[in-house]
Amino acid sequence: MIEGSCHCGAVRWTFAPEPEAATVCNCTVCRRYGALWIYDYDAEGITVTAAPGAVRSYVRGDAQLTFNFCTTCGCITHWRGIEADAQGRVRCAVNVRMAEPSTVADIPIDRFDGLESWADLPPDGRCVAQMMF
Repeated sequence: MIEGSCHCGAVRWTFAPEPEAATVCNCTVCRRYGALWIYDYDAEGITVTAAPGAVRSYVRGDAQLTFNFCTTCGCITHWRGIEADAQGRVRCAVNVRMAEPSTVADIPIDRFDGLESWADLPPDGRCVAQMMF
């Protein structure tokens, strides 16, 4: 299990499955946040806990996701889909940069062009450790 938290610790998450990769996206939001996302479903593979009032959300113009951040330290911790799928599950991702580097160092990086083509880009062989610096 991977664990992460914002800088002040008010927002915490756990990720239970073994992630296949962490995604770096160049869309207008993700490139500004500098996040590396690992994905699953809310309350299945991902559990987010927070102190009361510790999370605020930003909803992008297309209203498909909420980007969630700590109200105290400002760290972007996770995003959550607004709509459930046909099975009632809500897609979610956590920012792997909130985990201790040694616990996520070897996760390979997937590159996603969320700005222009909305397509996966060819792998370049990097892993999370190479994106932490």
